Amino acid sequence: MNDDERWMRLAMETAMRGIDAGQTPFGACVVRDGALVSVAHNQVWADIDATAHAEVLAIRRACLRLNTITLSGCVLYSTCEPCPMCFSACHWARISRIVYGATIDDARHAGFNELRIQAVVMKELGHSATIVEGGVLASEAKDLFRRWLEMRTGRAY
Repeated sequence: MNDDERWMRLAMETAMRGIDAGQTPFGACVVRDGALVSVAHNQVWADIDATAHAEVLAIRRACLRLNTITLSGCVLYSTCEPCPMCFSACHWARISRIVYGATIDDARHAGFNELRIQAVVMKELGHSATIVEGGVLASEAKDLFRRWLEMRTGRAY
């Protein structure tokens, strides 16, 4: 197992904890120099906060832990391709690299009201330096949506 798969598995385990807590099936972690900085699952319904996506929460926690708003040198691992809000947060925090599993279209097909704007399009339109790589453990990440739909006690947004 390579490092990308290792950290993606942690993001998926975190997403499963979120599903078990009645949240939506998204998890993310921030890693710097091979060490975990922060991890989070989606908290939109628990926090009654439309911005409490896993990626945003992981970035907030990483900034607090590292006492900086600049996360250059950090990699964000997300179970799903970041939405435009989350990609923008990565860009503003200067995350060096985003690695994701499932696509934003997978989230839309599971019932989420996603804007159909891929992260690579956001990168190109915004001239962002953030590297975007998708498809890491994609089938397993996509399976989180199936598990969430089967266990569904929460709601999409």
